[in-house]
Amino acid sequence: MDRLKATLTSLFLRKTTGVCVGALLACSALSHAQAGVSAEEIKKLGDTLTPYGAEKAGLKVNDVISIPDWTGGIQKKDWPADYKEPGQHHPNPYADDKPLFVVTADNMDEYAEFIPEGHKSLLKTYPDTFNIPVYQSRRSHSAPQWVYDNVKENAATAELTDDYNGVTGAYGGVPFPILSDDPEIAGVQAIWNHIARFRGVYVTRNSSDVAVYQNGTYELVSSSQEVFFNYYNPEGSLSTLDNMMFYYLSSTHAPARLAGTATLVYEPINHKEKSRQAWTYNAGQRRVRLAPTLAFDALIPASDGLRTADDTDMYNGAPAERYNWKLVGLQTKFIPYNNYKLDDPTVKYDQILEVGHINPDFTRYEAHRVWVVEGQVKDGQRHIYAKRRFYIDEDSWSIASADQYDVRDNLWRVSVAYLKNYYEVPTTWSALEVFHDLQAKRYHVQFLDNEADKILEFANQAPDKGKFNPNQLKRMGRR
Repeated sequence: MDRLKATLTSLFLRKTTGVCVGALLACSALSHAQAGVSAEEIKKLGDTLTPYGAEKAGLKVNDVISIPDWTGGIQKKDWPADYKEPGQHHPNPYADDKPLFVVTADNMDEYAEFIPEGHKSLLKTYPDTFNIPVYQSRRSHSAPQWVYDNVKENAATAELTDDYNGVTGAYGGVPFPILSDDPEIAGVQAIWNHIARFRGVYVTRNSSDVAVYQNGTYELVSSSQEVFFNYYNPEGSLSTLDNMMFYYLSSTHAPARLAGTATLVYEPINHKEKSRQAWTYNAGQRRVRLAPTLAFDALIPASDGLRTADDTDMYNGAPAERYNWKLVGLQTKFIPYNNYKLDDPTVKYDQILEVGHINPDFTRYEAHRVWVVEGQVKDGQRHIYAKRRFYIDEDSWSIASADQYDVRDNLWRVSVAYLKNYYEVPTTWSALEVFHDLQAKRYHVQFLDNEADKILEFANQAPDKGKFNPNQLKRMGRR
């Protein structure tokens, strides 16, 4: 394990100090809105680094645990033969893989350094039923070449605003593939990379969410969502971005008490210039209203209070308005990856949803390097989570796991994104997202679609922006 620690330390130092070796005084004089990196570092993207800025080289931990080299992720040649058309459930490209071992409450100490703190608590809270099946690592993340090209351009031009709540000089790719040497700046950059990561251009989804009670009962909340990622509009550019990262539109269909509710969100990339705008339509009141509080720790009704607004997508919003962030380092952890079983149409919701947590028989974890980022609530600000710790996949910049602490510094909630590659796009995104309340022993699940005819559908063209208009909410929300 000493060799592992030395290797990780070496990797971390290379990644976080490469821009400023021999120039510490110059680096410390840079503004907090630190601009892009050197041309020498940028040349490493696609060479020794992946196009997203991860280490291409793998890492051998021991005879069982290892991370392979990144060789491009899933490509069309790797698609399973029974995958026929976009929109169908994804056949598992790794269906023949078997777990290398299973981490349980009994043997967790043996693997302690590889387990996120929140997962340790899940093992202790549910010692007889929760486990972590660890498979061989498959670095399956991939994205279109035009996204890779944009990432390389962003590396030279992207900047944080001076309050860290916005990004300028970036378009169509993660803005900061090579992080700053300053841990506070790097922490915010990593969060922005998660927020701005590629998830397609125009996405539609029909799915169900559930809040599972202590006895295992639940009620499906069915809805449809549309997201237009304007930041990735292939017909646009930085000059036409108009500070609009994405448009989000949702409509709830069931149960009856929530049916007819519709929500519209305009999300900026520069919150300093303009804050999030949101509207809701309530079928009972038959009125479209502004929703200025749909942010931060506002509770989402469909989650039965188990998910905050900024828990959605594992984290979203103006990152530095309420938190100070710090990059802890690059670590190897077991994180959910390639979770195609959770989206298998032959698996029913009742098979997935168990007392306390989802059924681990359908989950898959792998050893991956992650950027660990911690956030503390700022003095004078408030949030129900006093501290947060994110484990961000180095390949995709997706938050795979999140630990949330209460004001007494007790671990309270654990969020888990069960990642997979939507290989027709391609992009890495969640098959399911699960939000655990360790104190209440309840959990909330987003994006169940096993029993739906189709899953996410992706289009590469921009939709008619007219549908993302507050005046359309009433029509969309009618029962």
